[in-house]
Amino acid sequence: MLDVKWIRQNQDLIQAVADQKGIPVSIAQLVEWDDKRRLLLQEMEQLRHERNRISQEINVFIQKCELEKAEQKKPIVKEINNRLGTLEHEHKEIVKQYNHLMMYVPNVVSPETPIGLSDKDNVEVKRVGEPTRFNFEPKDHVTLGELHNMIDIPRGVKTAGSRNYYLTGAGVSLHRAVQQLAVDVLVDRGFTLLEVPLMVRTEALFHTGYFPLGQDQTYKIAEDDKWLVGTSEVPLVSYYDNEIVDVKEPIKLAAVSLCFRNEVGSAGKDVHGLYRVHQFSKVEQVIVCEDSLERSEQIFQEITENAEEILTLLELPYRIMAVCTGDMSQKTYKQLDIETWMPSRQAYGETHSSSNLLDFQARRSNIRYRDMNGKVRFCYTLNNTAVASPRILIPLLENHQEEDGSIRIPQALRKYMKGIERLQP
Repeated sequence: MLDVKWIRQNQDLIQAVADQKGIPVSIAQLVEWDDKRRLLLQEMEQLRHERNRISQEINVFIQKCELEKAEQKKPIVKEINNRLGTLEHEHKEIVKQYNHLMMYVPNVVSPETPIGLSDKDNVEVKRVGEPTRFNFEPKDHVTLGELHNMIDIPRGVKTAGSRNYYLTGAGVSLHRAVQQLAVDVLVDRGFTLLEVPLMVRTEALFHTGYFPLGQDQTYKIAEDDKWLVGTSEVPLVSYYDNEIVDVKEPIKLAAVSLCFRNEVGSAGKDVHGLYRVHQFSKVEQVIVCEDSLERSEQIFQEITENAEEILTLLELPYRIMAVCTGDMSQKTYKQLDIETWMPSRQAYGETHSSSNLLDFQARRSNIRYRDMNGKVRFCYTLNNTAVASPRILIPLLENHQEEDGSIRIPQALRKYMKGIERLQP
């Protein structure tokens, strides 16, 4: 959410960003509703002031036993109350329309953000390592998973429908190993680890900017005002809802959680294997800091480097993409995606994402801090995917496979795999 005063002063800019992000909102219409809201509030305030003035006069008349004069004033108060009742009802409807449009206003984007319509317009800014080359015909992660009895997609579909799976044996061990590796990296960098709720109230998703536009991607729990989260970013940010926090040092939070996504609109897209599934696990990093562009940019680079460190430890080639306006969410000011090389796709696939949201989430969530002068200000929030599994298993299995079907375990993972150096088929 943005400050409505700032919106009024920058209508053309925000409308352009909304159009670039594909968000159906009219900023001009929002300002019209804000004008109506302001005028009505002014009229209501004047009426209340007049009612209070006349009520005081009536009290004076009563004290002086001038009851006839008091009775003459009472109909005026009644008329004002009737008028206020009408205006309050009208104001309620206007505020409803105003709030509805405010929920669709996008965050502004950074000067470095590329302009574009989709992920095809994202711009590569960094590449580490080169795509893995084999002197044999490599297998994809599904074939490798079946060969090692670690992935069972048919039974996942039988049990839970499309885009579901079972991990078994070494598959579970790898899945948990990469998560623990990520957790250890983050804890070593000063993050506090939380176990978070996976079911949240509707307001938590509005406050963190996932609603209203992401509602079709989120699973609702029937007959309850609860939703399954698609990322622990939601409960991590919501941890400080409606609080004034101390950000003399940035607050660093992390969580390991299951995540659930409906994947509406992805029919026929990335249907093979583990790339796009309804349930997955993610290690998330969230940072709450002061409202400083310079400091938030520094933190943005740091959380991205944390994800890079994990990929380096996993010995995987990757590249970093500056995400364009059309591929950004409503809440995002600046975003970098990390894509890891996936041999079976003969392409890089997104495995991590870093976002700087400025004060967009904090305004919605009412998360504030006191600056050096004691003034209450809204915080900035940032987030990054440290690792997401089972998607990370795709490059992990495929890049480290050998001709006989065995899979080499990167050095950094071996301590989480009971010292195993290689998985034999």
